[in-house]
Amino acid sequence: MANNRMTGFTLIELMIVVAIIAILGMIAVPAYNNSTIKARRSDGQTALMDVMAREERYFTERNTYSTNLAALPASAASQEGFYTVSAAACGGGITSCVILTATAQGPQAPDGNMTLDSRGQKLPANKW
Repeated sequence: MANNRMTGFTLIELMIVVAIIAILGMIAVPAYNNSTIKARRSDGQTALMDVMAREERYFTERNTYSTNLAALPASAASQEGFYTVSAAACGGGITSCVILTATAQGPQAPDGNMTLDSRGQKLPANKW
């Protein structure tokens, strides 16, 4: 008698494995992208805090804030380049308040912008 044992995988078994990998990929990739966006957010937070510290020093020397970041001197781009920082006067004018905005760039753009003003208000709150 001949011993006919089949070895290997059937096409059905292979397709089940491919389907499982595809389902795991559909779950894992968005979760990974969300995690990297949250991790890059610290780049913008650091840039805002650094520029605000320079703004406060500028204020103690001149009794006014500056919207010209080159006068501080402060970089308009975050260290890793995921955000650019800009300054504007608050409602009370530049002598009493400045608001800094970190604008998301490149792959960080879906996360949106963050702001920090000289009164300590950080918006949006869920990004801080």
